[in-house]
Amino acid sequence: MPVKNRFAELHTDITAWRRDLHEHPEILFEVHRTAATVAEKLRAFGCDEVVEGIGRTGVVGVIKGRETGSGKVVGLRADMDALPMTEATGLEYASKTEGAMHACGHDGHTAMLLGAAQYLAETRNFDGTVVVIFQPAEEGGGGGKVMCDDGMMDRWGIQEVYGMHNWPGMPTGSFAIRPGPFFAATDLLDIEIEGRGGHAAKPNETIDPTVIASQIVLALQTIVSRNADPIGDIVVSITSFETSSNAYNVIPQRVNLKGTVRTMTTELRDLADKRVNEICTGIASAMGATAKVAYERNYPPMVNHPEQTEFAADVARSVAGDCAEAPLVMGGEDFAFMLEARPGAYILVGNGDTANVHHPLYNFNDEAIPAGCSWWAGIAEQRMPIG
Repeated sequence: MPVKNRFAELHTDITAWRRDLHEHPEILFEVHRTAATVAEKLRAFGCDEVVEGIGRTGVVGVIKGRETGSGKVVGLRADMDALPMTEATGLEYASKTEGAMHACGHDGHTAMLLGAAQYLAETRNFDGTVVVIFQPAEEGGGGGKVMCDDGMMDRWGIQEVYGMHNWPGMPTGSFAIRPGPFFAATDLLDIEIEGRGGHAAKPNETIDPTVIASQIVLALQTIVSRNADPIGDIVVSITSFETSSNAYNVIPQRVNLKGTVRTMTTELRDLADKRVNEICTGIASAMGATAKVAYERNYPPMVNHPEQTEFAADVARSVAGDCAEAPLVMGGEDFAFMLEARPGAYILVGNGDTANVHHPLYNFNDEAIPAGCSWWAGIAEQRMPIG
């Protein structure tokens, strides 16, 4: 099954949908226009059921095959939200919403799944049920978890779930995947060091939280270099260092640190949580200060299920002729919540030689549309074949 001819015919339409979504980006759960557009199209395609408001602003469409005797139900998921940043592409269809941009290609993901939904509703060449899932708030809002918590998996009896993300630097329309841990957990750190402020010319009369915080920043790196297994996958990054004073001659009373910890396994996540607290409170105490640590467990690691990963790779090979082994990604992906709820797999589709995601010059490559649509359609048809 190479790229389906129907998607070549629909390419112009799907590109137009994508560019319309790109012009009108929406953030987190505020994807009202996008969700309404998706629901309108799913109804026009003749989906058997279209439900809005799942996970606040998510949309679910149900497409029954020509046969349903297998009882199989497969979910296909795309994310809809944009990022809070300013576009710099200068494209004629660039964002018309100040401070918002589709800089991660969710406009492309949504358009490709809409294209696949139209084809599947036309042909229904499968034995079972396809549930197309359009999710809000992937970029930091945990929309995948909210949809699951809203009962989506049980309500439609979803047995397996599959997702896709475009990937700059991979040849356009090519695929890559890996079983097991794929994307990292994305935990958040807020650390407050309280000392005793005073005059910068009399440091002996203070407990300087800037010196203490500086030592903490450096010591936190020993979690990676000295506590974790050298072949483990973990990142600890302090990204903000803010004092309670900005004067040249004042030692501040407190310092606030922010950062992130990325890990690929529960064991590494537990280790990082424990050591961050021990290092911060230990160093602060030894120097006469106090440290309050808030370690927020955000998105969990995204872990592909082995059987479904091999199947997804087989479908990719049938579309593109090959499927590469994807690298580990220390970025986060809230499809992790859906893969905790049901077996499934997540794949990368090549976006070509473009700016990277989350960059103001990024743009989804419309030439990847036929391959992405064909993969989603292939998941349904090959997982639930007629006869």
